[in-house]
Amino acid sequence: MLGAWQQPERHLRDMTEADLPQVTLIEWRAYPFPWPADFFRFCLHEGLVCRVLEQDGMIFGYGILALDKDLVHILNLCVRPEFQGRGLGTRLLQHLLNLARRHGARYALLEVRPSNYAARTLYQRMGFVRSGMRKNYYPATGGHEDAIIMTREL
Repeated sequence: MLGAWQQPERHLRDMTEADLPQVTLIEWRAYPFPWPADFFRFCLHEGLVCRVLEQDGMIFGYGILALDKDLVHILNLCVRPEFQGRGLGTRLLQHLLNLARRHGARYALLEVRPSNYAARTLYQRMGFVRSGMRKNYYPATGGHEDAIIMTREL
């Protein structure tokens, strides 16, 4: 039996079709306007980088990014709501940035809702800076919400 200090390690691995039920459930619990399961399936089949943070069959978070020459576009980064605030998002984002760097990317870009304070704080801590705005980018109750564009060098 493991002691409290000997927690099994959560590991990062490629997302598979078998992960989609858990990934979709996390997405629906975390966001008021979640991606549909078919969008995750599309990302898998189109060769986007799709990673999960997993332990003993339970997915704690995931990230999806598109690599294009020297630019990585982080499309989705999410941690299971009950495990947010424990450093898992930082670990997942750092892993994705390291992957992008190894594939030759020199810059990272993402969009974030102005209302998502926790995500904006994480991205700022990880070196992202505000570089623009996309008007009416996200669906929102009663209309749309802008997106803050954030970038950083790798």
